[in-house]
Amino acid sequence: MAQMGVKDVFVDAVSPGYEADAYPDDVETEGARHLELSPASVPSVERLRELDELFADHGLRFAGVHSLHYGMYGDVMFDREGRDEQVAAVKTLLRNLGAAGIDTLGYQWNPRGVVPMRTATDAEVRGGAHATAWDEADLDGVETPAGELDRAYTEAECWEYYEGFLEAVLPVAEEAGVRMALHPTDPPGYEELGGVPRLFRNAEAFDRALAAVPSDAHGLKLCLGCFSELGADIPAVIRRFGDDIVFVHFRDVVGTVPAFTETFLDEGNFDPFAAMEALLEVGFDGPVLLDHVPHVEGDTEWRHRSRAYSAGYLRCLIDGRRQS
Repeated sequence: MAQMGVKDVFVDAVSPGYEADAYPDDVETEGARHLELSPASVPSVERLRELDELFADHGLRFAGVHSLHYGMYGDVMFDREGRDEQVAAVKTLLRNLGAAGIDTLGYQWNPRGVVPMRTATDAEVRGGAHATAWDEADLDGVETPAGELDRAYTEAECWEYYEGFLEAVLPVAEEAGVRMALHPTDPPGYEELGGVPRLFRNAEAFDRALAAVPSDAHGLKLCLGCFSELGADIPAVIRRFGDDIVFVHFRDVVGTVPAFTETFLDEGNFDPFAAMEALLEVGFDGPVLLDHVPHVEGDTEWRHRSRAYSAGYLRCLIDGRRQS
């Protein structure tokens, strides 16, 4: 990563028994010591500092924990038994991150287990590369409510539970000096799927999330790909949220909900240079992350080759933005 010009590293936590956003060839690497996180096991300050020093040895900055996995918020989302333990664990994580000098905690509020995030993993894109895709027509029935839930939930209920979470954790984040960054639901646009409301489906929902419990410790993990999936004007979205952007997922798709395919940065729906110009215009100077990338010939599951190409593309966009 250092050789490719990467500056910041976000870590995805893993835990046995919980879904986490990690790739098999990463999780199963022999001798690897992953950041484990669960309500019963929150990384200590010492463990976080150990990772910070590891990255620093390579000229990289430990920028934050990329995302809370569902095992850290699912019970809060539906006000179930286990809610208090999850809230307490998030508070402890925030305090430990702050004490270790790590200033960002990304999170999402996706109702996992309702539908897959994508309906295909082998859609063909440029040159025969493979990418993930979503097509509503390919859904093989969605139970209502979702299999793991005992009933359907109203949107009002889900907002109440979410806002209660913010009221509990944001004062701790403020005290710790950590910014929390909310990711939209993916795929976006749907009011509900499987009897479960999808709160963060559009820009208006982000507005409500930020206004519910106003705090300088709360902002957005602005996923440009999700807004591209809605067919949004990406520079306008960036200008809309401005100072509330904590970090950016820079990815794109071809097509929009109800059917789209992930693709390379240089052939998606929006103009990537215009997006970078908008970030400069609003004064954003935080991390810009790669997200989903296609699988190219000879790649690993983590897609090292494709990520190297995409990292170089981002470096050129950033340098061009600075010179414009």
